[in-house]
Amino acid sequence: MDWKEYEEITKYVYETLGNAAGTKIVGHGRTCKVEGKSGVSHQIDILTSHSDGVHNYRTAIECKYWDKKINKEIVMKIAEIIEDSGINKGVVVSKMGFTEDAISFAEYKNVGLVELREMEKRDWQDQLTKPSFQVALVSITTAITLRRPEISSIIIHRINDNPIKINPRHMAVRHNSGYEVSIDQYFGAFKKLLHDQEPEKILEKYYELKDAILINRTTKEETPISGFTLLGKLTVRNDDVKREIEIVDEVWLTMKILFEGNSFSVLKSGLIKKDE
Repeated sequence: MDWKEYEEITKYVYETLGNAAGTKIVGHGRTCKVEGKSGVSHQIDILTSHSDGVHNYRTAIECKYWDKKINKEIVMKIAEIIEDSGINKGVVVSKMGFTEDAISFAEYKNVGLVELREMEKRDWQDQLTKPSFQVALVSITTAITLRRPEISSIIIHRINDNPIKINPRHMAVRHNSGYEVSIDQYFGAFKKLLHDQEPEKILEKYYELKDAILINRTTKEETPISGFTLLGKLTVRNDDVKREIEIVDEVWLTMKILFEGNSFSVLKSGLIKKDE
């Protein structure tokens, strides 16, 4: 940060804080000048205006991005400017604070003093991490529809015997051509059919197999079959997933208004929070 950026940030802070109270920035920078009763033109870093409905009140803000504390000479300068130009209030903003004589003279002359600086490690020495604030709490609801085809049973039709129910694990079918097909392949095709069915409606499908052999790959047992029947249904379940995401931002600047006793934290996002 340099002095120009410091001045722009000070302008932003006063503009943001003043919005609720009706305070407006009426001028800033090198072109912001007011003419005093003496006929001398005075350059003002930031000039604000506020109306109570009857009268307009102007405040001159002097920004000092110095690497040392501000002394009473700077306070005397702003005091003389506001007196000569008829401005109602003067404020000096410093990143390094003020000397004791500057504070005493400013209080006597009713000049506001503000310390605005970047957050330093000493400011959170009693904490493990840099202070941060919750910027937003986002609630996200994801609507999930689960469609699950379920095979409830398999009925094996043995040749010259009553049909039986079996555990299809490790089972395969050998066709009369000698080609073996895992039962799982039939299951996969059947589940595709279930996806197109009305939920919870039982579907029954018969697979005719001529001169086929049912093989148990674990026990090596072989059973002649004429086919098998699969029964199943489609289950549909709505399962909404809710979660909350906390968005936080670190404190970038700290601002202390000396005589008013107020302090503020400026976040990197630009939000300004009044400290408790």
